[in-house]
Amino acid sequence: MYSNASLLSLAAVTPDRVTTSAELDARLRPVLDRLRLPTGLLQRIAGVHERRNWTEGQSFDTATIEAGEKALAEAGVDRGRIGLLINTSVTRPHLEPSVAVRMHHGLALPSSAVNFDIANACLGFVNGMSLAAQLIDAGQIEYALVVDGEDADAVQHNTVARLSREGTTRADFMREFPTLTLGSGAVAAVLGPADAHPSGHRLLGGVTRAATEFNDLCVGGVNGMYTDAKALLKGGMQLVMAAWKEARQHFDWADMDRYVMHQVSDVHTDAIIKAAKLDRSRVPLTYPRFGNVGPASIPITLAHEAASLSPGDRVLLMGVGSGINTAMMELAW
Repeated sequence: MYSNASLLSLAAVTPDRVTTSAELDARLRPVLDRLRLPTGLLQRIAGVHERRNWTEGQSFDTATIEAGEKALAEAGVDRGRIGLLINTSVTRPHLEPSVAVRMHHGLALPSSAVNFDIANACLGFVNGMSLAAQLIDAGQIEYALVVDGEDADAVQHNTVARLSREGTTRADFMREFPTLTLGSGAVAAVLGPADAHPSGHRLLGGVTRAATEFNDLCVGGVNGMYTDAKALLKGGMQLVMAAWKEARQHFDWADMDRYVMHQVSDVHTDAIIKAAKLDRSRVPLTYPRFGNVGPASIPITLAHEAASLSPGDRVLLMGVGSGINTAMMELAW
């Protein structure tokens, strides 16, 4: 439970370049023909029709800084009062230093602002919000900025090149199929004390649970992402529903106004909707247009849904990340 933390602003930056699934099919046509696989798998199985990629003059880090500037302006918070910056990106051009230092410098934050990366696959942004809320509640900081920027270009280019080689099997193709659903984007959120911002969106609480025996089902890097999709779905669903049921003693999430899920595919979304008996009309989808934008997926979806929310609406953020971990967080809009 959180006692005094609110989401004050949320800003997303969308890449200009659109890459359709039909374009990827065309690039993969020789291997699809050789393996006797049909085109349109990304649309029919995953429900991903297109994704965004950065174009010339754009990059994930400059876009993340842009999102951060927009979030600060929207929140009306002076950057000198930011006490914490958390970067949650999966994308990182190098191991050291942290991506957060580039964001800290680009946003001209004060030297007193603690800054670091949190890496937890697709749950990073929700984890970052949770940690920031706890530090606000504890009085350790006044305001926090949580950011994420993703760039799927390199991993998709490498995946298409690798799948196009002679000797690729159907098993190889399906193991790397989820990589083709990835997209790029950037997002930033400002969090602060609820008592000083009555119009903010309060973070009420949530639950996290782990099933780390499944740590090898989805392993990714710059060169590629390798996934046992069937086992990952099964393990993920077991963990999500166990956490959902356990949370009932503290939360009633059966009738939320929105369920903002990590955006993966039709298969994953349908499985959770069915298992938790959710109202499908309350589950907004962005993966058909943006693909899976990793840890940026949940906040990007919330940012696009914000205009349709009213004060007092109950919103549940839900996600599963490779490893496997799950996190759910309730907001009072």
